This record gives sequence, C-alpha cells and structure tokens, in this order.
Amino acid sequence: MRVVFAGTPEFSVPCLEACRASGADVVAVYTQPDRPAGRGRKLAASPVKSAALAAGLPVEQPESLKSDEARATLAAYRPDLLVVVAYGLILSRKVLAIPRLGCWNVHASLLPRWRGAAPIQRAILAGDAESGVDLMQMEAGLDTGPILLERRTPIERTDTGGSLHDRLSRLGAEVLAEGLRRTLSGEVLAASPQPEEGVAYAHKLDKAEARLDFARDALALERQVRAFDPWPVAEAEIAGETVRVWSAQALDQDHAAAPGSVLAAGRDGIAIACGEGVLRVDALQRAGGRRIAAADYLNARPDLRTPR
Repeated sequence: MRVVFAGTPEFSVPCLEACRASGADVVAVYTQPDRPAGRGRKLAASPVKSAALAAGLPVEQPESLKSDEARATLAAYRPDLLVVVAYGLILSRKVLAIPRLGCWNVHASLLPRWRGAAPIQRAILAGDAESGVDLMQMEAGLDTGPILLERRTPIERTDTGGSLHDRLSRLGAEVLAEGLRRTLSGEVLAASPQPEEGVAYAHKLDKAEARLDFARDALALERQVRAFDPWPVAEAEIAGETVRVWSAQALDQDHAAAPGSVLAAGRDGIAIACGEGVLRVDALQRAGGRRIAAADYLNARPDLRTPR
C-alpha cells in the first residue's frame, strides 16, 4: 500500500513514524513550507520535514494544493492512501479523490466536539472531562467526515495544553497504527457518521485570550493558565506588574476583596482574589526574565509578602 503522509508540527511526527513502521510504503511526505523562526527569524524546517529527511523520504512543500500542477505532482506518487495529521492546508474534493482509498485524518478531539484548529486547548478551557483522538475518513467539510477508530483519555486537573498535546499525539499514532494494520490485512474499516448533535468549533488561539480577568471565577482562570501552557502563556497584572503566569491553582475560598487584590503571598504562592474563589499563582515570569517560582518572585517584590 502506497501512502503519502501530510503533516507539519511536532504532534504529527509519531503518526509519521507509525506509517513507516506499519509495513506500508511511505512514498512521499507533504509539509508546510519552511517558515521564519526564532529571534533571528531564519527559515526553519517543520518537525515533520526534519523527521522525513532523517528517514530519507521525499519531501514536498507546496504553498497550496489548489493548482493543477500541485495535484498532478501528488497524483504522480500514485498513493493508495493519504494520511493527514495537522497538515495546515484545506484539501479540496479534487485532492481527496486522488488516493484510491481516499484520505484519513487523525484529529485530536472526540468529534463532533471541537472541530477545527485548537481542539486540545479548547477542551481544557471548557472544563471537559475527557478528550481523545479520532481516525476520520476525510470529506470536503471541516472535520465532518465519518469516524473509523477512536481512542479516549481523561483530562486530569493537572493537565496542561502541553501534556495533553503529548498524550494525544501518542494516542494518535496508536489509532493510526491500528487502522493501517487492519487495512493492510485486508479489512475494510467501518465508517460511522458523526452525530448531528454536540458540534463545537475549536477556533484558532489568539494571544489576547491569554489575558487573565480576575473578575471571572478562579476555576475558569486556572483552566486558562493550564490550556495556554506552553503557548501563548497566560498573562496577568499582579500588584501593578504585568507578568506571564505559568502555573496556578484555584482555591475554594470566600473573600470580600476586590478582584485582582493580593490576599496573601508567601512560600506557597501568591493568592489573588477573583470574582468567585481565589487563584494561587505558583510560577510566573517577569518581562525579559525566565520562569520562576512565586516564592523567588517575592524575593524581588518583598512589598507583597504577607507578614508572618
């Protein structure tokens, strides 16, 4: 079975490795063009491109697949299957029709909930109890295709956008490996249409969403901090200074203080009044600095320390 793989970020790399280990013939890898990155803004290869080149696989990096020439290049690889994992380009009906077996997509949510660009962070922000990955037969709509296989995982209170990303990336590789194994053995996977109810869209993250509003309840702010770790990282004003908040915990405490007031500050962290409850900041980052524990931050802001 001739497979073309399409993906771009680190999330996609385990799925590429699963394709290579499956016994299928990975004939080409499609990924986004090199983009400027880092302080020097030098062109950098995507994680998928780096992994493909290390494996000696042909790499294609078209700006889009809309042209006849781009589609002809894909068709020339004679793919039986196109596997798409966070590629970053919308595929037209003409592209989806090229592979003999169509196109599979590994999506990091339990569809139809959280179709779209940022399903991992949206699930945490919403307080979902679980997430997962779906292996989907692609169609022209945005993440609307029927489901072939699924893996589920609980979202723990300690999960961040980063930790859930890594777990779902591994689960995605597992579900893809199973799909490839069963297909290579001659099985035709049953495709189950997505339910019409429960549709939610995971819109792309915006840096402005990372700003903490202490008028909200503490638990919602805790989820915001967790969801935006490692990007774009929550931001807040604490006692007149704007900082990035890396770690915080919601406390079920009553108070009569104005939202944003520092209620206590010490070795355990900085307790801040919220519209409901208290948010205790455990780790933060000053402008131009690095991530530090709240206790270390207080060494530079002794005025905030709660008298013993």
